[in-house]
Amino acid sequence: MDDVKPDAAPTVDVAVLMRRERVTGPMSRWQTWRWVLEDVVMNEPEFGTEPRVLVADAQQERWLFPGFTVGLYRDDAEGYYLNASTDQPCWFVMWRMEETATLADEPIARPEIVTLSYYHAGRLLDAQETVELIPAPPQINHWLREFVDANYVIEKKKRRRPVSFESLQDRFGNPVSVTTTKKFGGGGGGEG
Repeated sequence: MDDVKPDAAPTVDVAVLMRRERVTGPMSRWQTWRWVLEDVVMNEPEFGTEPRVLVADAQQERWLFPGFTVGLYRDDAEGYYLNASTDQPCWFVMWRMEETATLADEPIARPEIVTLSYYHAGRLLDAQETVELIPAPPQINHWLREFVDANYVIEKKKRRRPVSFESLQDRFGNPVSVTTTKKFGGGGGGEG
């Protein structure tokens, strides 16, 4: 967790570990390998700047993707609050499959975004992206909660009372009439 200027977003540098694992059982007829998020770890200078394979055997491949910066921004404080207030706050990682192979013989899964914001992850999911989550370590949870405590203010919900002199409208803006009598059949009881 970096020391930052008062108005700048606090940041932390992380690396992502992705695992390609062999699929077994009946599902292997359609898919022989699958990619999963293995971990998000603090970035170390020894990791370098380029993705690389750490392990490769007949059952799995483990890839390291260094160099992600995760920032905490005041305008997304509610998204961090929703993550920090869970039993287990987590990292959200959006990844995509390469269109063509760049680092290996076949296309690999490449992490694109790492965030701690529940809302940011939700927007990515709404955009049909692949987002996986993994528990964040205690020091990150503490850092996240400190940010939330300092920057998130729960807004009180204000109930808007109906205005008595305005006519009611449906969602399309058409006038609505309210009645207590039934207009159409169904459940009239006893008529036959």
